[in-house]
Amino acid sequence: MTDGNETGYLVVRNDEDQYSIWREGRDLPPGWHAEGTSGTRQECLDHIGRVWTDMRPRSLRERMAASAG
Repeated sequence: MTDGNETGYLVVRNDEDQYSIWREGRDLPPGWHAEGTSGTRQECLDHIGRVWTDMRPRSLRERMAASAG
């Protein structure tokens, strides 16, 4: 069992600007890209909490901005 402080996670982001964490050394699923942050599971989750402030998919944000303009 792990305590959540182990190293070896990456912050990943997909083409819709949605975030997740992924174990280092594993192939990323299609459509997901390393965002540049790595660390423990908790460090990565904390980073996501700071940077992912708008949960709407990018395509929705763009459609809403276009219809408002």
